[in-house]
Amino acid sequence: MEYLVDLGVDSSLLSSVEKDFLDANGYLILGKIMQPADLAAVCLKIEELMRIEGQQAGSELLDSPYIRHPKEAGADRLADLVNKGAIFDLFYTNARVLSAVSHVLGKDIKLSSLNYRAALPGKGEQNLHVDWHETVDPGDYKVCNTIWLLDDFTTTNGATRMVPGTHKGGRLPQEVLKDPAAPHPKQRLLQAPAGTVAVFNSHIWHGGTRNLTDRPRRSIHSYFCRRDQPQQVDQLRYIRQETRDRLSAAAQYLLAV
Repeated sequence: MEYLVDLGVDSSLLSSVEKDFLDANGYLILGKIMQPADLAAVCLKIEELMRIEGQQAGSELLDSPYIRHPKEAGADRLADLVNKGAIFDLFYTNARVLSAVSHVLGKDIKLSSLNYRAALPGKGEQNLHVDWHETVDPGDYKVCNTIWLLDDFTTTNGATRMVPGTHKGGRLPQEVLKDPAAPHPKQRLLQAPAGTVAVFNSHIWHGGTRNLTDRPRRSIHSYFCRRDQPQQVDQLRYIRQETRDRLSAAAQYLLAV
């Protein structure tokens, strides 16, 4: 689609090896995309927003009928980051990330939500789950997520686990597993340094693990869907004039506003 071209998206931004890995496994580590200075600035902005919003942090998710547990007890949340500063524009307009997302969903996509999640010390574990309410046929994918690592993801701080290939199985984990919270014999832990971005087909079985450290494990999720599907957060409802004023026509179209 023309708007993706305007945002610099090109199929050549992913190698054939990367595309094959994403197709087969359902996820792909894209490498370090955030520079250290940008990473530091984003973390400072997140701290500021958490102070300002307090108990209301993440409240925009309460309006979404597509999120089962918007106020997650084991994690800090922020939502609607699209409208909370130009510093967050990178998270949904990066050409390499959009190239990976459009490889999964096709070229007719839109941003579904842009949220922050931090697994708190001693908490953060999740059942294996998918980010869709029902099974889909292989290739008929509705949603695709990205994780922007604000901290190193390690074996001890609540990194995300993935079960490769499960996006093609046509089964939901709660239908198959006796205990979706238990470790899966085929799971792989996303381990990478801060500044890295990972993309994953949201129909893959995945979930956060417990943060065993004394510090929050922070990340931002830019979540995308096909244009024929509802957004997790209604971007048109929340869009602010100052946001419109700074964004290109292509970026606004990606938001479906």
